[in-house]
Amino acid sequence: MKWIIIRVVVGALACAAVSGAAQSANSAAPGPAAGPVIHPVIQPVIEIDDVARFYKVYAAAGGHPTADQLQQDYIDPGSDGLHHLAKVRNVSGTTIAKTLAEHPEIYSDAKRCMAVLPDVRERVEVALRKLGSLYPEARFPPVTIVVGRGKPVAIGGPTSGIQVGLEALCATDWLNPNVEERFVHVIAHEYTHVQQSPALTNNEHPTVLDLSLIEGAAEFTGELISGDVAYSNFRGSTTGREKEIETIFVSDEDKTDLSNWFQNSTREKPGDLGYWVGYRIVKSYYQHGDDKRRALREILEMTDPKEFLAKSGWYPGIQLQ
Repeated sequence: MKWIIIRVVVGALACAAVSGAAQSANSAAPGPAAGPVIHPVIQPVIEIDDVARFYKVYAAAGGHPTADQLQQDYIDPGSDGLHHLAKVRNVSGTTIAKTLAEHPEIYSDAKRCMAVLPDVRERVEVALRKLGSLYPEARFPPVTIVVGRGKPVAIGGPTSGIQVGLEALCATDWLNPNVEERFVHVIAHEYTHVQQSPALTNNEHPTVLDLSLIEGAAEFTGELISGDVAYSNFRGSTTGREKEIETIFVSDEDKTDLSNWFQNSTREKPGDLGYWVGYRIVKSYYQHGDDKRRALREILEMTDPKEFLAKSGWYPGIQLQ
């Protein structure tokens, strides 16, 4: 699922965007989504044991474990989620040792994020049970928080679940300075991706509109179930510029060159506004729907972005609640 992976290169400002004036969609819209009964049966699996094992190896080696120690004592006895990440994203004792030698601060700094993991796990469980109450068709593969090679922040798939890199997400403090909030909302965003149609997310050559709606649906649904969006760092910079930004978006929406809307942030010039515009289109669709449960189902099961856009009621500069 190429385009639903959050990519972060350590030390470089990465993606994201959300509505400048956005409030929680849960409070903005009437109907069942405003106060669902949390499903008592669903017990999502959120695994955090890999992190403790990594730092046990790390501490025993004085902060300088060898590639062999990392492979044999951390990765090999690890969870299925860690093994999946290792297989698909080149995470091994060797690659972790290389990143640790080049950027030791990543791993020393990430230790502070360990403290929030029990609370993160409890809050994510609540969010995912809420997803199940709003969308009974939801799939619930496990969430696994691990330590990787500095990237990616997270990957997700409908059968393999979600794998989150503690050290990578801990380093992305520009998303949200509150570590616990950052972890909860990013995981909720990523978990939405496992619900989406492979016909949409597996497209190797998405248009600007396609990818914006994939990510916008994840932002909106993540907010609905966890209380906020994952990527809140553009709230201030987009306020008052909605019509300007979205008018440009309309002219680019059919392009397969994504560079003006995704993976184009620098510390001096934030970008990645495809997330933000997609979120606003999806939110408009939801707010215009009379039946909120059906609207959410249609958001998650979307296969035709053009048709979805036409039914959303969105236009450049629309004022949303």
